[in-house]
Amino acid sequence: MPDQPASNGRDRRVHSSGVGAWFDHHLYSFIASLGRVFRKPWATLLTIGVMAVALALPLGLWVVLSNVQRFAGEVQTSRQISVFLKEGTDAARANALAGELRKRAEVASVDVRSPDQGLQVLRERDGLGEAIDALAATGDANPLPWLLVVAPRGDEMNLAASLREMPEADLVQHDAQWRTRLDNWLRFGGRVALVLAGLLGLGALLVVGNTVRLDIQSRREEIGVLQLLGATDGFIRRPFLYLGIWYGLSAGALALALLTAAWIALRAPLAELAGSYGSAFTLQGVDAVQAAIVLGGATVLGWLGAGVVTGHFLRQTRPTR
Repeated sequence: MPDQPASNGRDRRVHSSGVGAWFDHHLYSFIASLGRVFRKPWATLLTIGVMAVALALPLGLWVVLSNVQRFAGEVQTSRQISVFLKEGTDAARANALAGELRKRAEVASVDVRSPDQGLQVLRERDGLGEAIDALAATGDANPLPWLLVVAPRGDEMNLAASLREMPEADLVQHDAQWRTRLDNWLRFGGRVALVLAGLLGLGALLVVGNTVRLDIQSRREEIGVLQLLGATDGFIRRPFLYLGIWYGLSAGALALALLTAAWIALRAPLAELAGSYGSAFTLQGVDAVQAAIVLGGATVLGWLGAGVVTGHFLRQTRPTR
């Protein structure tokens, strides 16, 4: 019994020294792997550059699809159905029809536009101001009909079909077909982006693995001595894992830099193009959360590539007893 406190004290010292050694080796591996990255700058730059391009390609496609989907979402949020009433329908009947439609459960809202409002919209948006003014100067009557702009709440297809059956409806404009096709293209593009991300991510993993393999070959004798001295696989693998982490993190940062440069180069011309069509659409890049996900994913790729190659090498060279 008197020896028990001393024994517990020795156990605590051994445990604390073991944790300290484990932490010291992690710190040493962290700094030493960074030193090995800077020791061969050109080889490191080539490795990181190849990985960055492999990561930037699917990321760029994903950013493009996100912007197209955002644009499509802005178009689809209205999902408006335009009902052009027949010639001769007066303001009272148009407002009465709007009131009847507002009572329907599948209708969210109805906007009534007079022929004069429609003429003003054409004058402002379509660059037809001079032609419309010339038409007004001739004294001809406004040829535009009354218009009901219906915003659906539920199934717009059934609502559009029922609106076509109205006796006062002359033309019902509902562009559902092109939106369906656009959605199909977006889904296909998203699947292509996932496939490219998988293939090019595998390529980035192989690049890291090959680079770490070359580094392992240059330290084969050192690793053999450590194995003969009884070093564990984790002890030997740790510096190479940190090396892969540095490669992956640097490649992810470079890929984000490439995407940012492309975003800066394309943002202003696209804004001018959208403005010429009367749209305020702007190109969006990668936000902070998405950038963190990219950096984390690239780091995991580097760590995984280094771990696979190092584990394979250690299994082949581990001395048998």
